[in-house]
Amino acid sequence: MTVFGPTYEEMLRPGKLPAELRKQALAARGDELNSLNLFNITWRDEQNRVRHVVLPPALTGVEANIIVLLGRQFPSGSHKVGPAYATLMEGELAGEIRPGESTVIGPSTGNFGIGVAYIAKLKGYDAVVIMPEEMSAERYQRIRQYGGRLDLTAGSESDVILVLERTEAYKRDPRNKVLAQFELLPNYRFHRYVTGRSALEAAADCGDGRVAAFVAAPGSAGTLAAGDEIKSVFPDAAVCALEPRECSTLFNNGRGTHRIEGIGDKMVTLVHNVLTTDYVALIHDWDCIRGLKLMQEAEGAFGEQFRPAAGTEPALHGQFGISGVCNIIGSIKMAKKLGLGRDQNIVTIATDSFDRYPSVIEEMERKEGPVPESLLREWHQTIFLAANTSEILDVRPPAQKQRLFAQKEEVWRRFGYWAEYLKRMQSQSFWDAEYAQIAEVDRAWRARREL
Repeated sequence: MTVFGPTYEEMLRPGKLPAELRKQALAARGDELNSLNLFNITWRDEQNRVRHVVLPPALTGVEANIIVLLGRQFPSGSHKVGPAYATLMEGELAGEIRPGESTVIGPSTGNFGIGVAYIAKLKGYDAVVIMPEEMSAERYQRIRQYGGRLDLTAGSESDVILVLERTEAYKRDPRNKVLAQFELLPNYRFHRYVTGRSALEAAADCGDGRVAAFVAAPGSAGTLAAGDEIKSVFPDAAVCALEPRECSTLFNNGRGTHRIEGIGDKMVTLVHNVLTTDYVALIHDWDCIRGLKLMQEAEGAFGEQFRPAAGTEPALHGQFGISGVCNIIGSIKMAKKLGLGRDQNIVTIATDSFDRYPSVIEEMERKEGPVPESLLREWHQTIFLAANTSEILDVRPPAQKQRLFAQKEEVWRRFGYWAEYLKRMQSQSFWDAEYAQIAEVDRAWRARREL
């Protein structure tokens, strides 16, 4: 029996669901494994407002509004459940994934894998999540909690290529269906449509109502697709991809190990539309871990000046994970780079929240000792207020685009993608055509659901 869920349009605007179904879905939030939670895959709260926070200038040190979309209230605790669901939905529509027959495989470094295990649990599939062995303990626990099996590969976040190689072995069994976030286009479609339009709405009531920049650190790079939608409304908006300084692949073909879980995967992913990426900026991984500790303690240590703007989320505590802090630091750097003023908006993302990282903070404190308020104040100065415009690369010139295209081809020819297909990705028409499929997918899914 197929357990159905929302269309792309209903994930963007759950208020369009039948009133009784929307009511039942909201009530199901107290029962995480109720399949009605599929209809809670959205950036919106029960009042259909986009969940976000506008960071206080006292925290960021810049006048521009830094708007952070908050992923913690998605089912499973991260917005990555959205592309996991969308990929499974489209696979079922195509007849490639069948309830009662298929095992779904989720290559990941954490949040997407958690989303795969969660969606599989709700829809009645077995799930295997392939991920590196050096991720946070909380990630593994959550996958097991949802009944997913773990297949761990060597290394850490920056060794995702080993995950892709392990995934190839699973493809030999036709019962295994890979929800391949790094290469399948439902990831792009979800973020361009659902995340991109949600970002535009969050900015509409802030400052001048425009988006001057969209900033996000790519893992699969799906989230960066929101920038495509933002540019369709505000063509002059800048899109900036963030990387760990320790693994500067997009910046200068660098490689290395780092501690920002969920990003910096040492490749140009197949779903990354590099045409619309304008800048690449580097962020130090330990700044993000220390910054996470600061965000947890900010309102206690600094008081009312660190409370968010009225009308958005009431507190910073618990709202962010490590990559979210990376995105905040990157947004500060870009506000300075672009010279943005008081009425101008930068939008970024908090993929998950603190509940996935207590073990990381405990490890930091074992290594560095207790963190007194004086040290928090020092970190605030050095990590946030002193963030500067160094290590920001303009990748708009054609030579930079060609370098990124070549990096993409180097990886994905190894995994069976033809040069002709990769060349088509060098035209915006390719991405627009993929995006345009949403209307037909939604029509087909509604028809299937009504049978």
